[in-house]
Parts: sequence; structure tokens; C-alpha cells
Amino acid sequence: MVYSATRPGEKGTVAVDGVSFQVRRGEIFGFLGPNGAGKTTTISILTTLLAPTSGGAHIEGIDVLERPLDVRRKLGLVFQKSTADEELTGRENMSIEAGLYGLSGAAVNAHVSELLAQMELAPSADKLVKTYSGGMRRRLELAVGIVHNPRLLFLDEPTLGLDPQGRAGFWRYIRALRDTKGLTVFMTTHYLEEADQLCDRIAVIDQGKIIALGTPRELKDSVGGDTLELSLAPGAKDPSGLLGALPGVTSVTRTGNTYRAKCSNGEALVPKTVMSLSQAGIDVLGVAVIKPTLDEVFLGLTGHAYREEGEAPAAVTGPDAGAATAAGGA
Repeated sequence: MVYSATRPGEKGTVAVDGVSFQVRRGEIFGFLGPNGAGKTTTISILTTLLAPTSGGAHIEGIDVLERPLDVRRKLGLVFQKSTADEELTGRENMSIEAGLYGLSGAAVNAHVSELLAQMELAPSADKLVKTYSGGMRRRLELAVGIVHNPRLLFLDEPTLGLDPQGRAGFWRYIRALRDTKGLTVFMTTHYLEEADQLCDRIAVIDQGKIIALGTPRELKDSVGGDTLELSLAPGAKDPSGLLGALPGVTSVTRTGNTYRAKCSNGEALVPKTVMSLSQAGIDVLGVAVIKPTLDEVFLGLTGHAYREEGEAPAAVTGPDAGAATAAGGA
């Protein structure tokens, strides 16, 4: 299930290159990469908004090329920017969206009211959207995106611009939808801590290629485990040799009076390290265990930090491109 695609309006410019992955039913799947990596092109093809050059993909077992209308009925979308009509109320926005899917009647009206209540928007349901706060608009966008009971929800950086409290609230609703309705979630985000906390698995794409795929823990473990950071008194004897000989330590670096030892299990190494250095007459002023982060994963995999929104996209070149997914898995 691989298809090819070049960037719209850029003849011969490769957007994604030989990408193939599968999303399991009921999981939160992160699709992460810097600007220009191929995320938008891949999502556009999977949501039937862009025709691929060649190949194929399936959503809930449905071919996205042969039956795009059927695929769209299975999908919900929440974009970076608000698509709600500010001159309508929250309830009116939801009713219009339901109507676009051919849904109407008392049952739908009750469903709309239920979703508004779940998103804590019931008190403002009949107020104009232009009076909503940023967090309220995001929750409305989510309610609109799932009003037709989709099987798969695409979230394209939905919390961009929200404050930490608003982001936390939004993701609380996403977890509840996954846990109570079995919704499959396909998300992109520039906040790596969100992906770390939320995603069951993550695919990392850079320059059109999938360069890593696994659970957040697996990806972080791939960069070498924990870092044990030791602060020593000025003039203390160099402990690099002692640290390097400890079980599980793979490398030792130094910055001034601070030493960092890469190891498999930082917590387990702390007492052994302190005892070993104490016996050698080296006083330790402070010890910290630093867990690996997804930022380190990106740095290790790509050679650069994860670029934030607004930075220049990476150049993408190469042979015909490809991407594929089957939401729901085999």
C-alpha cells in the first residue's frame, strides 16, 4: 500500500518518498516532522484532498482513490485554524456540519446538544462564535469534527496558539473520546511533550521519509537511555574513568565541573556512582537523572532540533514519493 506524490504546483518536487505505515484501530497515532517534511501532503492524500501520483492507501479498509466519498464519511478533521463561522452560534455551526453529512431531525439535535455539553459549551451554545475564547473555539471545532460519529479523527496541530491550560483541556477531551468511543486519532503537533504524553505510537518523517516509528518510550530509548548528571566541587579529580567503568554507562562527557554519563537506568546507577566516587575521595555536590526526550530523538535522528511553526521548510528532493496507511490495522 504505497503511493507517490509530488508537491502541487511544483513539477518534479518530491513531497514524500517511499513512506508506508499502518494505524491501529483505537490508538492515538502521532505523525511528527519539521515543516516541509511531508506531513501535510500525506494527510491531504489520506483525507482525499490530494490525488497521489501512483500507489494506494486504505482508511478502515476503504480505498481512498476508488471510494473517496465513502472515506470522507469515516473521517473527522480538526485543522490548525478555526473553520467555524463566527457570525453563527456554536449550535448553528454544528447543525450545518451535520446537515452536510445528510443528518437531520430530533435525534441529531439531541446529539448536537449532548456534544456541546460534553465539550462544556452548553451555556454558550446559542451565542455567536465570535464571542468565544480560543479554548472554546477549539472545543467547538472538535465537536463539529465528530458530529457525524467518524471512525478516524485527523488533528492537524489543533492546539497551536492555545495556552497550557487550554491545551491540557483539549487533550482531555481527546482521551475521553478514544476511551469511551474507540475513536482512532491521527495527530500532528509542534508540541513534542503532547506527543510524548498522548500518543500510543509515533511516526517521525523528515525530508519525505519515515525515519523512525515506535512508542514514545521506544523512540526515546533509541537515543541511549538516561543521562546521569553529576556536579562536583571545583578542583575535584576527574571521575570520567570511574564513571565509564560502571555497569550500563555508554559514554561520559564533561562541561566545567559537571559530568554527564549516558546509561540505561539512571535511578539504579545513582547509589553505585555516589559510592564509587566517595571511595575515590571525590565529593559529589549534586546528582540528577535526566530522562531522554523526543527533542533528543529528533536531534539524534535528523541532526537538527525539531523546528517550530513558522521556520523555513526543509528542501525535499529525490525520486518518486510514497505514503500509505490503513487506519484500523490488520
